[in-house]
Amino acid sequence: MSLKRTPLYEAHRALGAKLVPFAGWEMPVQYTGIVDEHKAVREAAGAFDVSHMGEVVFQGPRAAEAVQRLVTNDVGKLVDGAALYTVMCLESGGIVDDCIVYRRAADDFLVVVNASNIEKDFAWMSAGASALCAPRNESDATGLIAVQGPQAPAIVARLAGEPLDQTVTSFHFAPCTIAGVACVVARTGYTGEDGFEVFTPADGTRAVWDAIIGAGVKPAGLGARDTLRLEARLSLYGNDIDETTTPYEAGLGWVVKLDAGDFIGKDALVRQKQQGVTRKLVGFVMKERGIARHDYAMYAPGGTEPVGKVTSGSPGPTVGVAVGMGYVPSALAEPGTALEIDCRGKRAAAEVVKGPFYRRKA
Repeated sequence: MSLKRTPLYEAHRALGAKLVPFAGWEMPVQYTGIVDEHKAVREAAGAFDVSHMGEVVFQGPRAAEAVQRLVTNDVGKLVDGAALYTVMCLESGGIVDDCIVYRRAADDFLVVVNASNIEKDFAWMSAGASALCAPRNESDATGLIAVQGPQAPAIVARLAGEPLDQTVTSFHFAPCTIAGVACVVARTGYTGEDGFEVFTPADGTRAVWDAIIGAGVKPAGLGARDTLRLEARLSLYGNDIDETTTPYEAGLGWVVKLDAGDFIGKDALVRQKQQGVTRKLVGFVMKERGIARHDYAMYAPGGTEPVGKVTSGSPGPTVGVAVGMGYVPSALAEPGTALEIDCRGKRAAAEVVKGPFYRRKA
């Protein structure tokens, strides 16, 4: 099966990117190096091609009702130009995907879903909302560039010729023009840094990308995107969350609004909230030499049976220590709890910590 390519494929080749298969796409994993690109985003600005992400549109008099039927967060609190992070759940409470909902008008909503889930999500959304609204999959017609880092908002504002860094606040969005292309910029991201995600028509993506790179923004690949999101302790679908995990287990209870409406999975989540969870997704830092990687076994100190598996793990270039996440029994989820990670046959000590490993300065 041939890999799909984003509108920026030739740009990545021209910039010397190392291209790898990812979720059915041929994507840049790095250009000059993961740590170099990670550092650029933390200290200045980096640009990511995220055009492989999915865009699903709901329009019509019952669009808001349809979206609310599918997501756990409260769509009713959105105003035009505002967005929210949420999850979609199965009847079991397991997570279909995590996504961002953008309200463009009272009868017009955009939902951005993960690249690996586009077909699955669209089929599930269509089935779940069919009585209220027929969604449209506009993924192939849409380009998306994430410009992230402390200098990113000002650079995007300068390219647009508007004070977007002052007028568009976190989880809000607005139209603008960059390089002659009509765009929408959203103050959202997946790196733990400030910045914008720039939506473009597919045929205008290259012009916008070239303008961003031309303004001195460093191109960054999937490798840095992963280390950045992990330092910020942001979950990755397929690793840290999936259809076997619930929002309450994953530490995402804050996106579940049980009074928001009759969304799919609500009954199961009501029961789980009442009963409590038996396992929790925790973040941990390595206390000894060793890097926790996906699927490595996790133990209580001295234990003979694994208590869980690492869902994500890597060195933390900014925090200066290897970090990771994984599900453990609730009794082992308290900050300060000692764990041991089996790093290729040798156990290394780790400690559960609270909150993100990295938090940007205000």
